[in-house]
Amino acid sequence: MSALKLYGRAWCHLCEDLRAGLEPIAAEFGVAIEWIDIDTDPALEALYDELVPVLVLDGVELCHYRLDEARVRGALLSAPGTRISP
Repeated sequence: MSALKLYGRAWCHLCEDLRAGLEPIAAEFGVAIEWIDIDTDPALEALYDELVPVLVLDGVELCHYRLDEARVRGALLSAPGTRISP
């Protein structure tokens, strides 16, 4: 399964909040979270600038600003290779 990609900024409190809420879900499904700081890449900064945090799975944006737990769980359940930890 692909990793959840979380685009954000080091100083962004919304990014920290979304990641904190996402970590238990990722652990439950056995999926990694790949943190990507948009400030290290001008193309990503231009793309996501004021939208961060942005959560993406397999190229599909699942949510930005706030965690949409239902959408994330649905995407993980339908993703190939998904397993839920007991």
